[in-house]
Amino acid sequence: MGKFSQFKLPLKSLTPGGHSFEYHLDKEFFKNMESADVRDADVDVHLTVDFNNDVYALVFTLKGVVTVPCDRCLDDLQLDVDTTYSTKVKYGDNYSESDDMMEIPESDNYLNVAYMLYDTVSLSIPIKHVHPLGKCNRAMSSLLKKHRAQASDDPDAELEDELIDEIDSMAGTQDQPAGSSESDPRWDKLKELQ
Repeated sequence: MGKFSQFKLPLKSLTPGGHSFEYHLDKEFFKNMESADVRDADVDVHLTVDFNNDVYALVFTLKGVVTVPCDRCLDDLQLDVDTTYSTKVKYGDNYSESDDMMEIPESDNYLNVAYMLYDTVSLSIPIKHVHPLGKCNRAMSSLLKKHRAQASDDPDAELEDELIDEIDSMAGTQDQPAGSSESDPRWDKLKELQ
């Protein structure tokens, strides 16, 4: 039994009309795909196949979460996957593919959709995947800042580092319990006006 045998779609045995299939993509699926980017996954796939006039219309609906490394701090970052992919398949002489139609040889009894699913998830992941500002691992962010300062005099990098520091300090004050931080005396005077 192959790594992706559960993703074989039995096209030749389908009767005309609509059909539904369910798949689940997890850590093992991406490991078998030899994907270095996806560390973990919990993605449900619903596939509908509409077979009419020798053409199979496939519509994949993928929903779930994938875990990838943050480009900035390398900690785990969870990204939502909510996407749809559709294509049409028909039997022909040879294998060929265009934008919206795939032709497979008559000798194939099934279509393995594993690579379609992998490509669909991969394309739904943003090119740059980073935590929201202030949510990165602080120790790694400070190391990155130190090495960036040594490596270049890029003003954009300096501005980004300043913003990250400012947001980190704001996040640190928000994490404190109520009443534990000192209040600004100017605001205390304003509160007396009530």
